[in-house]
Amino acid sequence: MTTKLKGLTWSHPRGYAPLEAAARKWQEKTGTCIEWGKGSLRDFSTIPVDELARDYDLLVIGHTHLGRLTRDGSLLPLEIEGREGARREIEAGAIGRTWRAYHYRGRQWAFPIDASAEVMAFRPDRLSEPPADWRALMGLAEEGKVLLPLRAPHALMVFFTLAAALGTPCRTEANGPLIDDDEGITVYEHLAELAAFVPEDNLAADPVAVLEMLSAGDTDAVAAPFITGYQNYAVAGFRANRLAFTDVPVIKGEGPAASALGGTGIAISALCRHADAALDFCQWVASGPVQSSLYAKAGGQPAHVAAWDDETVNAASGNFYRDIRAAVERAFCQPRHDGYAGFQQEASDVIIEALRTDAPAIAVIGRLNKLFEDSFPGARSSAL
Repeated sequence: MTTKLKGLTWSHPRGYAPLEAAARKWQEKTGTCIEWGKGSLRDFSTIPVDELARDYDLLVIGHTHLGRLTRDGSLLPLEIEGREGARREIEAGAIGRTWRAYHYRGRQWAFPIDASAEVMAFRPDRLSEPPADWRALMGLAEEGKVLLPLRAPHALMVFFTLAAALGTPCRTEANGPLIDDDEGITVYEHLAELAAFVPEDNLAADPVAVLEMLSAGDTDAVAAPFITGYQNYAVAGFRANRLAFTDVPVIKGEGPAASALGGTGIAISALCRHADAALDFCQWVASGPVQSSLYAKAGGQPAHVAAWDDETVNAASGNFYRDIRAAVERAFCQPRHDGYAGFQQEASDVIIEALRTDAPAIAVIGRLNKLFEDSFPGARSSAL
């Protein structure tokens, strides 16, 4: 009898194409059939957790979903006795903090399969060198040549990255405000200064929309300095104009600071009836040999260094992996607690509205800090 598994991944070719290709190959190898459904990563913040666990065997998640998904035991811990060898290979090969991102409350809940961070995208046909510092960036912005993805939750991602670049990274755990008031004001003022020169529709644009604008032929823009990297746009012929990717500009100090880690991991529902078969697939698709061949060739953005080191993978992507590797290796994990998803949305909405209305920075930071402290379980009830 054929073993059948059902998975949920995100509805971008980078999210589903490599997993569909992997599922076809896996069925040839093992007879196990995996059907992939597509949704938004926001689904993991809105669909009830018990529904996700009941309806799917495999879940492709961001590390920021862990607090919510592990709260009621909806995911299967992956430290399975007798599976240590494959697990150690994946851990050793995970780029940057991608392995640690899915290690939460003492357990490993997912294997990293996709890696990214906030980086800078630019048009190499128009810029021989991207802006290296804030002054150069603002010079381009004042000429109307800069774009920013500011649709929720990306306004918060830009804020996080600017905070780290200014040497005042935001808090990721409980017991304190998101950021010191004075430091937060400086961060927000930098964001507002830059956002004042980008098109108004950027307030509703996600990274894919901005990359589409930047790669089009009818734009004056030449750079998106704080954006999630997508290797597809670095491939010649993918769009009218190829994009290049590199580190974010230096804002303070002598070199780029860490930026927010992105990407996804593959997890198993605690209610999966074929957990051994699901784990077999997870270990296989997250392994170096698969990540650096089938997964990358199918349009994925691997999390294993075997792919990032591979000359063929780099050549096919215009050296995308080599060019942003340092940024991904420095990238920091975002908060992961149950309640963060709601904070991420509300905080972004606060930032977006403030940029629209020229709200005072002190009010913005006060609101962000209150939202952050209230986002932790028990915070509101304990304040009553």
